[in-house]
Amino acid sequence: SSDLEPSFLFSKDHLQIAIPELLSQGGISGRQFGHLLIRAHQEHHQNRFPDLEKAAEEIGQKRMPLSVEDLLDICKNLGLTIKWFDRAPDIIADPDDTGFKTLMRSFFEPPGTLYINKSLKDRPARLKYDLATHIGHTVLHGRDGLRSVSAVGGNTFDAKSWSSQSQTVDSKDILHAWRDFECSFFAGALLCPKVPSRQFLSRNAYSLQSAKLLDVTTAVLMRRMTAVSPYPHWHYFDAYPPGKLRAVYRGNGIPLPWGNLKMMNDPCQNWSVFNMLGSKSDQPAAQISVLKNGEDARLYCCESIRVKDAAGNFHVVCAGIDMGPALESQGVAADDVIAEIFDACQAGGGSAAVPARAAKLIRSIANILNIEWVGR
Repeated sequence: SSDLEPSFLFSKDHLQIAIPELLSQGGISGRQFGHLLIRAHQEHHQNRFPDLEKAAEEIGQKRMPLSVEDLLDICKNLGLTIKWFDRAPDIIADPDDTGFKTLMRSFFEPPGTLYINKSLKDRPARLKYDLATHIGHTVLHGRDGLRSVSAVGGNTFDAKSWSSQSQTVDSKDILHAWRDFECSFFAGALLCPKVPSRQFLSRNAYSLQSAKLLDVTTAVLMRRMTAVSPYPHWHYFDAYPPGKLRAVYRGNGIPLPWGNLKMMNDPCQNWSVFNMLGSKSDQPAAQISVLKNGEDARLYCCESIRVKDAAGNFHVVCAGIDMGPALESQGVAADDVIAEIFDACQAGGGSAAVPARAAKLIRSIANILNIEWVGR
C-alpha cells in the first residue's frame, strides 16, 4: 500500500468531514464502511487475535469438539436463559428479484435471555455457532444488548443491504459491526480452539469434509483455517448468486475483480468461487490460479464448495493460499513457476493443465504444508 500524501489532507479532522460525504455519494452505508474497516484490520493482523482466542479458551477450556449440551451448560453457568421461537424464512427484496431469503436465527434480550429459532434444533452445527456468538457477547461485552439480531448469512442489516439502506454514517453502526466480528471470531475460537484445531486440520490434511467430524459448518472450519494455520498467507470468500461477495478476507493480498460492497451480475467465470454458483454439485473443487495485478503475478490455490444456508439459499464458500512464499521458502524462484503456468494458460485460451515441472513442485508444497487440495 502507498502512503497517503500530502499527509496534512489526511488528518483526522479532515477525514471526519470527508468520509461521510464520500460514503453518501458512493451509496455506501455506515455498516458497510464498518465491515470494510474491520476487514482491513483483519488483513493487517493476518486474522490473528490472541486476546479473543484467550477469552474463548478460558470459557471452553480448549475442549474440542463441544456438543450442543456443552454450550447450553456454558450458557447456564453464565446466567443465560434460553427461550425458543418459531419463525419461517422471510423474502428480502433485492435488485434482481432472486428471492433471497433470510432466517432470523436468534437474538439477545438484556439482561440475560437468548431467543433461538426452533428450526436450529434440527441443525446442531448452526445452533452451536449461534450459542457460541451469544456466549461471546456475554463474555466480551457484558451482555449490554448492543448486538445485532443473528440472521442467516450475517445480520439483518446485511440482509437489508440487498435493497435500500440509509447512507448516513452512524458510529453505532460501526460499533455493531465490530461487535459482530468479535462475537463471530470468539465463536470460531470457542468451537475450534487454536492448538487442537491446528492439530485436527493437520491430521485431516485441511479437508473441508472434516467439518462434519466436529459438527461445525464448513464456513466456520474454513475461517478457522485462516486463523490457526502456521502458514499465514490465506484468503476466504463467501459468495451468493449471481455475484455478491458476502464475506471477504484477503490476508494474502489476493486481488479481486471487484469489491464486496456491490452486486456483480457478470462475475468472472474463471474463478471457481463464482463458477460454482451455477453448479448443482455439493462436492468440493480445487483450483490453481495465476492472478495479475499490474506487473505483479501471484500463484494461488483454493478449495471451494457449494453449501446451503439455514434459510435454504445456496452459496459458495472458498478458502485458499498464496503459494509464492511456500515456493520461495524451498529455494524455488516463484516467478519462474508462475510464468510457466501463465504461459500454459494463455496458450490454452485461459485455462490449461499445470505443466509437469510446476505440478511436481506444487505437490511438494502440498506435502510440506499438509494441505491435500493443493496437490489435487
